[in-house]
Amino acid sequence: MAKPKKDTGSGLAPAARLPKGFRDIEAAELRAVGAMLEKIREVYERYGFEPLETPSIEYTDALGKFLPDQDRPNEGVFSFQDEDEQWLSLRYDLTAPLARYVAQNFQSLPKPFRRYATGLVYRNEKPGPGRFRQFTQFDADTVGTESVAADAEICMLAADTLEALGIARGDYVVKVNNRKILDGVLESIGLAGPEHAARRLIVLRAIDKFDKFGTDGVALLLGAGRKDESGDFTAGAGLAGAQIDKVLSLLTAGTGASGTETVARLRTLFADTESGRQGLDELDEIARLVQSAGYGNDRVRIDSAVVRGLEYYTGPVFEAELTFEVKDDDGNTVRFGSVGGGGRYDGLVERFLGQKVPATGFSIGVSRLAAALSVLKAAEAKPQAQGPVIVLVMDRAELPRYQRMTQELRGAGIRAEMYLGTSGMKAQMKYADKRGAPCVVIQGSDERERGEVQIKDLIEGAKAAAAISDNKEWKAARPAQVTAREADLVTAVGEIVARHRTAEA
Repeated sequence: MAKPKKDTGSGLAPAARLPKGFRDIEAAELRAVGAMLEKIREVYERYGFEPLETPSIEYTDALGKFLPDQDRPNEGVFSFQDEDEQWLSLRYDLTAPLARYVAQNFQSLPKPFRRYATGLVYRNEKPGPGRFRQFTQFDADTVGTESVAADAEICMLAADTLEALGIARGDYVVKVNNRKILDGVLESIGLAGPEHAARRLIVLRAIDKFDKFGTDGVALLLGAGRKDESGDFTAGAGLAGAQIDKVLSLLTAGTGASGTETVARLRTLFADTESGRQGLDELDEIARLVQSAGYGNDRVRIDSAVVRGLEYYTGPVFEAELTFEVKDDDGNTVRFGSVGGGGRYDGLVERFLGQKVPATGFSIGVSRLAAALSVLKAAEAKPQAQGPVIVLVMDRAELPRYQRMTQELRGAGIRAEMYLGTSGMKAQMKYADKRGAPCVVIQGSDERERGEVQIKDLIEGAKAAAAISDNKEWKAARPAQVTAREADLVTAVGEIVARHRTAEA
């Protein structure tokens, strides 16, 4: 007999379920991400960026041209109407709200204006593995200067941030390109003008697949098309042989070269358009600035295959990529790839003010970077984060006494809680174990009469228990359990907590 469906619109209980594309985040991950965000914040502050928090909701027209879902064009954001029938949307990134803020406060802000921000963003897109509708970003932006020194500094900021998080040199690279060069290449192969917009998009998407498919795969996508292993066919851009060769020469120009050498090679190939020349000049200056600041090709690299924000960025573009390899559960080699990116966007603030306001910025995908860090550090995995000390309730008539002990511990800076359930001692001990408590405080009637407490070190107790097989021996040894005067509670507990905290570190 089939089970009846739960009806959330009737008197039946609603199903406990998550909306598609969203997830619950539990304590261990929250703490790890919190520590990661603090390290990122320290680097951003060191570079002189100031914090700014904007609302999660903006007027839809303020968000401008948002990022649509490929399967559902023009439905990339979550939107609703307010009581005045004004359309509001959840922000899909942190940059569009920044543009609105700058335009609204333009006269009072220092120029350039440098801010960092972190927060949740929302995409009304089709969810999939590792692709969520709510995730966290951490951005840094400089608004109000055309100087490419601002772009160079963003690249150095990205490199310093990854290293501050424990990612070694050689395990990451910040790649830099310029959209003007890409535009110049498209112009030089005859794809300028609005009538070629669709083919330009196909070419740019093909270039973006270079790391995945290599030269041969990109050549197919630039030509007639490509059939993948499953037999699915992707139509190509339909370029002729000479056009394909010119695009491919762009992708391989920087192999094994320094930044300035790569730009020099690109000049011999793509300096035949004004747009291309401007882009090369900007890349050359970025290369010289980062090299003079001590950032070698292993940290910040000119890479002419980088494509970002097909109709969003207007100049230099950046991609922070993790290069180390790990094994998945099936033993397959995988790479995390991009964990952040950005570039120069000179049109967002102009939408509001009607005047050019140049800007550049970088955004870290927090969840993806956190996942990569957890894998990278798995070999040096640490024990469960220390939980609170648990004061057991042996006699409910003495709750005020147990509460006082708990407050004394808290007052001394020790994380502590009184057991708030109604179960007996065995269940309380299991609770303390699940909470990761370093120790528990026990005071029954006998201890109370003597003015004492029993303190059981759960971590040392677990180690001792592993070496004891006989129940009588266990009861006789009472491993890792000490007696202290009630007046010495804070000192005795503090010693145990400090000892295990040092061991964790």
